[in-house]
Amino acid sequence: MDWNHYRFRSLWPLPAPPAAVYEVLQRPEDYPRWWRQVREVTRLDDTTGVIRIRSVLPYDMTFTAREVRRDPGAGVLEIAVFGDIEGRARWTVTPRGTGSLARYDQVVSVTKPLLRRFAVPGRPVFRANHALMMRSGRRGLLRHLGTV
Repeated sequence: MDWNHYRFRSLWPLPAPPAAVYEVLQRPEDYPRWWRQVREVTRLDDTTGVIRIRSVLPYDMTFTAREVRRDPGAGVLEIAVFGDIEGRARWTVTPRGTGSLARYDQVVSVTKPLLRRFAVPGRPVFRANHALMMRSGRRGLLRHLGTV
């Protein structure tokens, strides 16, 4: 088992229509306005940017994200990431009842030396840290969608 490899899935039921959710998710430069763990997003060009995140644990993660797929019809936004983590992340937004479901899938390997050093004992804590960040992101998006 590669202790530095992670697969995450988060499901966000949301009361907003899929098009409204997709519209917000396709603008990562605005994430810091509604998702407090996304500390900074710096656009490099139309499809690439540098993102700095920090959840509960006292370390930042910085990575470059490059758009791989943007398909509003399918509700898909997918990026390749490299830096402190390397791999892919994907949003898929679909109708659900009168609202939508935003599904986030991430498959990454950690390259940040500090986290690699603590890969085995830290793994449950790192996974919990990610879960807290995603929970907070959903709450932030709910608030943001209420003001859009």
